[in-house]
Amino acid sequence: MSDPSQPAIRTVYSPPIEVLKKRWPDSQPVSPEVETYVKSIVQEVRNRGDHALIELTRKFDGIDLASKGLQVSRSEIDRAYEQAEEEQVSAIRLMKSKLERFQTRILGQINFDLDLDGVKIQSRIKPLRSVGCYVPGGRASYPSTLVMTVTPARVANVPRIAVCSPAAKNGEVNPLILVAADLCGVSEVYKIGGAQAIAALAYGTASIKPVDKIVGPGNAYVTAAKMVVSRDVSIDLPAGPSEILVLADESSDPRLVALDMISQAEHGGDSVAVLVTTSRELAGKVAQEISAALPKIERHGFVAKALFDCGLIFVCRDWKEGIDFVNEFAPEHVEVITKNAETIAQEITSAGIILIGPNTPVSASDYCLGTNHVLPTGGFAKRFSGLSALDYVRRYDVVRCSADQLQRITECIRTLAEAEGLPNHGLAVEERLRK
Repeated sequence: MSDPSQPAIRTVYSPPIEVLKKRWPDSQPVSPEVETYVKSIVQEVRNRGDHALIELTRKFDGIDLASKGLQVSRSEIDRAYEQAEEEQVSAIRLMKSKLERFQTRILGQINFDLDLDGVKIQSRIKPLRSVGCYVPGGRASYPSTLVMTVTPARVANVPRIAVCSPAAKNGEVNPLILVAADLCGVSEVYKIGGAQAIAALAYGTASIKPVDKIVGPGNAYVTAAKMVVSRDVSIDLPAGPSEILVLADESSDPRLVALDMISQAEHGGDSVAVLVTTSRELAGKVAQEISAALPKIERHGFVAKALFDCGLIFVCRDWKEGIDFVNEFAPEHVEVITKNAETIAQEITSAGIILIGPNTPVSASDYCLGTNHVLPTGGFAKRFSGLSALDYVRRYDVVRCSADQLQRITECIRTLAEAEGLPNHGLAVEERLRK
């Protein structure tokens, strides 16, 4: 926050159109300048492989991988277990277990058999051959992101899962990321970050084989790299700064609303935290709670900047106006903390995840509710879904038609084939019936 005399967060009383103009499709996740710069990095990795990875890691991260090696060794993973606390390992196991159960149920709904008037149809899935999961690292570590990206792939039975995560200054990947990778059954882990990691996963080097799909969040350079390589390899959704939008009324606890906004804002200075409410009284109380809490919390600088630059309280005239704003904003996370939360939630059509009631905060969904926290941001929830096991499979159909059933639909086939100027389609069917 640049001026201590200013309020910690802005309050508005009409729909903030200027905020919506910063969302997709009016705003894109990366700038043309970043995209151009990233293209040069991607091309360098394509041309020079491991040598480029080593030089770029030395340049950007100050780490010499020529001596340490690109791939994490088994001994490094064993050492990671020694550095991790027992409670941390148990928490990772619980997160993985809950996510596994939910993802297994999702896939179970795709495999089914149907008898459609004598035509036997089977809906089936096959896993991708390989995936690359990007896990942010370096100064901060996110073992939860590893679990969220790898576990659905394991549920989908992807045979090869490669992880790229930047190392710290000591040249080692964070121990908890390595523990999570081992618990989740990762095939290989590389100490590479940034756009160069995405290029290596997409096109391969002497040390890293290319993959069929790349998933996982990252900074603007990682996002740009994923978009650059997307014409050659499949990717998941574009990812940007983390977001929360809280729908709350006078029945909610203003301190809890404030803490939820603060918790999301601590992801970084560009994280988005929004409150939408019909209550001026609640709006004022939440603003007061934020101002009172800021001097006392950890990571004060990150949170204050995010709330001042990207935070907002919108006092709407009624819930229709508020929900219309939510659906245009299309946030990553929506918390609905109102008296009629279920009814309001049903009106929300664009969100990465909808969390209902005072006991379902984003902080819980980030870790241990069983849902995935890799979600669309920046307004992309209008057309993208959160990451799931469905992103790691191809769906296909197996069909068997009897001669009697083919006879019954011949006239339909002939009519449509002639209407489309494809008479030989009809002939291919009729010839079968002459036998």
